[in-house]
Amino acid sequence: MSTTRLSSRRRSEPNHRWIRVVMAVLATIGMIDTATITLKRWGLIGQLTCPGGAEGCDKVLNSVWGSLFGQPLSLFGFLAYTTVLVLALLPLVLRGELRSSLSERSWWGLFLLTGGMVVFSLLLMGLLIFKIKAFCFFCVLSAVLSLSLFVLSLFGGEWEDRGQLIFRGVIVTLVVGLVGLGWAASVDRPAALTTKGTPPPVVRASTPATLALAEHLKAQGAVMYSAYWCPHCHEQKELFGKEATEKLTVIECAADGVNNQRALCEAKKIEGFPSWEINGRMESGVKSLARLAEWSGFKGPVAP
Repeated sequence: MSTTRLSSRRRSEPNHRWIRVVMAVLATIGMIDTATITLKRWGLIGQLTCPGGAEGCDKVLNSVWGSLFGQPLSLFGFLAYTTVLVLALLPLVLRGELRSSLSERSWWGLFLLTGGMVVFSLLLMGLLIFKIKAFCFFCVLSAVLSLSLFVLSLFGGEWEDRGQLIFRGVIVTLVVGLVGLGWAASVDRPAALTTKGTPPPVVRASTPATLALAEHLKAQGAVMYSAYWCPHCHEQKELFGKEATEKLTVIECAADGVNNQRALCEAKKIEGFPSWEINGRMESGVKSLARLAEWSGFKGPVAP
């Protein structure tokens, strides 16, 4: 870096400190937003108060697009916002030549990272509107934060080579867009497999053990509260298998689900799907067959 360019950077950077501070604040809000969703998906906190309706948030966050590599998608959003926070603040706490050098590189990092976040957020908004058809305040908030951070990164950096800026921006857009579209398509279940408002079919065959457990749960008055769009509910049913699932008492809670009992689910204050009610106690989340057997007092053998 030449002496003239370095001097220019030193003079201009203090004028952009406020942009770094604002980006740090927005990134912190994004971290809180995504961390809250992640903790909810991990079952570490209770029901979230979602402006616009809790059902919409549950439908979006528990959809097939709500997870990546077996973890909540919000966890990766949290990591992205954390990286933005570090890139925004680090040049403010360093001193000397290292600070000047890192300042320019951090703007490039912020531009590329937030640009990728905007592209992926637009993809998620498209899924929310056209595929899931539900409103999630937390998802919209994250999209707005990503766009705001991207705009701030454009104002913050001293882009002497605009051509390089455009080139790198286009590359990020293409890479993130193509990878995102591939991921979205790969996890989507073909519409032909199900009728609207009905859960996907259970394909795993039941065993004598799972049939016996299902009959026991039915006799004990156990109830599974479910939503047709919930992948975790489908996972729970697959543990039992097709024949055993048909013996269970499963209550459909989604307002647009076939034969739903929405009023009952609201009265029971269901906090997540699936939720089990056994012996007068309610628990949410996928339960192992061993756990259900122990909880209901089943004495027979169960599958691992």
